[in-house]
Amino acid sequence: MTVRAVCFDVGETLIDETRHWLEWAEFLGVPAMTLFTAIGVTMERGESLRRVFEIFRPDMDPATARKVRASQGWVYDFCARDLYPDAIPCLTALRTAGYKVLIAGNQPVESEAALARLELPADLIASSAGWGVAKPDPAFFSKIVDAAGVPAESIAYVGDRLDNDVLPSLAAGMKAVFVRRGPWGWMHADLPEMDRAHIRLTSLLDLPARLAAL
Repeated sequence: MTVRAVCFDVGETLIDETRHWLEWAEFLGVPAMTLFTAIGVTMERGESLRRVFEIFRPDMDPATARKVRASQGWVYDFCARDLYPDAIPCLTALRTAGYKVLIAGNQPVESEAALARLELPADLIASSAGWGVAKPDPAFFSKIVDAAGVPAESIAYVGDRLDNDVLPSLAAGMKAVFVRRGPWGWMHADLPEMDRAHIRLTSLLDLPARLAAL
């Protein structure tokens, strides 16, 4: 079935999260390299990134940390420089080609307004917090189908992770698109199951042509 809608993950798919993690390193009071190493070890062990907070601030879970930062004037936001350079050109090309473009990832509800402020060419922006369900839960992908208004077989889901993006989107009946970037993307790229993805990319600029060729 022809792809008629494309849904994008957010972190390390459209958004480079480096700045956000550098700010967390400053808040946690650890050198950036120390934090990034802890993130890498946590990922390699297959643990939740909540483990990073348990290492450096065992007295504070992520939700509490966010509240503390907010009380200090921090606002969850994205800026133009956080976008990967190929993000807007890809979204624009897809909409011009007639695809319905959606953005939905595991993000706090504040991400919806933050992404909207970037004036991205998308028909829908949603978050796991706003929907009340997170990847890889099948219900998250059911929400995408409802939002797209087309069958799952007509939707391509684009993400950087095998566990949260490729495998669950395949299970939902969607076309799975993997983009190799960000820490998860590089770590997952060589996993045998990644061969199940319909499309593998190193740049989103190639996506419109690859979709047309499916």
